[in-house]
Amino acid sequence: MVLINVMIVGAAKTWCVAKKGADTTALLSALNYACGAGADCEPIQSTGLCFNPDTVEGHASYAFNSYYQIQKQADGSCDFGGSATIVEIDPSHEKCVYPSS
Repeated sequence: MVLINVMIVGAAKTWCVAKKGADTTALLSALNYACGAGADCEPIQSTGLCFNPDTVEGHASYAFNSYYQIQKQADGSCDFGGSATIVEIDPSHEKCVYPSS
């Protein structure tokens, strides 16, 4: 009898963030879309834990990731007109925690 040990390795966690250098107008449009389509954008409001850094890229990254996670990381849910990308490094910072799978 042969016994085989199998170790199941979970998939790497992924997040969806704004691409560095993405066009600000495209980011704003995509940010508005994500927030209107169900992303949790409360944390990027002025009193939220993810308001800082107060930049379009920072706010878009949080909204993009929220939408991506709500969509269960479905194919195409991290595109936003080409202004977003998937990363495997947690973008959370200070008290701002980005949800992950």
